[in-house]
Amino acid sequence: MDLSKRAQRMEPSATLAVVGKAKQLKREGKPVISFGAGEPDFNPPPAAIRYAKEAIDAGHTHYTQATGIPELKEAVTDYYKKRFNLSFSADQVIVGAGAKPLIYSALSCLVDPGDEVIVFSPAWVSYVEQIRLCGGEAAVVNTIPSGCMPDPEKVRQIVTHKTRGMLINSPNNPTGAVYDSETLQALVKIAEENDLWIIYDEIYERLVYGKATHENPLALVPDASERIILVNGVSKAYAMTGWRIGYAIAPKWLSTKIGAFQGHLTSNPCSIAQWAALGALREAENDVVKMRGVFEERRKTMIDLLEKMPHITFGKPDGAFYVFVNVEKTFGMNAEGKTVETDLDFCSALLSTEYVAAVPGTAFLAPGNIRLSYSNSLEEIQEGMKRLHHFLESLS
Repeated sequence: MDLSKRAQRMEPSATLAVVGKAKQLKREGKPVISFGAGEPDFNPPPAAIRYAKEAIDAGHTHYTQATGIPELKEAVTDYYKKRFNLSFSADQVIVGAGAKPLIYSALSCLVDPGDEVIVFSPAWVSYVEQIRLCGGEAAVVNTIPSGCMPDPEKVRQIVTHKTRGMLINSPNNPTGAVYDSETLQALVKIAEENDLWIIYDEIYERLVYGKATHENPLALVPDASERIILVNGVSKAYAMTGWRIGYAIAPKWLSTKIGAFQGHLTSNPCSIAQWAALGALREAENDVVKMRGVFEERRKTMIDLLEKMPHITFGKPDGAFYVFVNVEKTFGMNAEGKTVETDLDFCSALLSTEYVAAVPGTAFLAPGNIRLSYSNSLEEIQEGMKRLHHFLESLS
């Protein structure tokens, strides 16, 4: 028997692979520090826990509507009204088992075999694979030469008669770049000129630092409401990764289809997790603000320590909780008797010699780099950066 061509083309998640290897080493008793996972180390907000317990006690443990409980959908519309002054109806909201399956469901409703979707690299590991699963192809625009900010002229050059849409992620995983209003308006204009849709992944929108500001394209260009799909969730802002609740907001012509697709795929998101997410959206604003402040301190610590290290370069991130580090100067150097030739070699040697886990940039369509997450405690960041510094100095 043979695997489907779809399965043969699919690559496993490099992020999950790194995290899995690090956890295995920890189980073996090794003193591993992992900067691989995109997961806050905080507990969920007390309101989320309370709402979950109350839901269990009240018997809210059965199937829900495929697109989510009405209370949570209304809370999402309230959130967007307060935060971005955007008005949506509840039937435009689709609650899903995380942002990831919602992106896949949206792509499945929009992409036919042979269609092209513009992706901006460095890009989150699942974008290209999900486009492939739908039979489409990713048209990649490299943002590194323009400071990890999309160059609108390069986007115009890559549009063809096969192009159907764009996947935009800001704040960006893995670079931490926050796209400014001018860039987003230019991308929306290109979409309007070429009748393209935009999936805007803003899952990190609450984690922005310094003078940077998160911009929502619909708040900037309200007339583009029929072509923009917003994707967000409670995983990052509320430290609720394991609860698996995300939400999308789409124009009505599309939201019903995404909801129907999801109904066939997962029936509905976990009922208890939906009530927990409702508690977070309603009552956990102070928890979000506090957590963002802690991340800002961790960001500064990691950047300060990285700036003292040899053989690397990086841009200072304005959002999310990652630093994307270029390690190409280490290529050709020797680590424990082996030559470092790629970012994968670098990460493998770093893990085996110093027990520090990082994700290779190849996974994000950006070979020659590594991604370091500062969603760890300050103590882990300080110790992990000490080990990384030692590793870099040991290269010959």
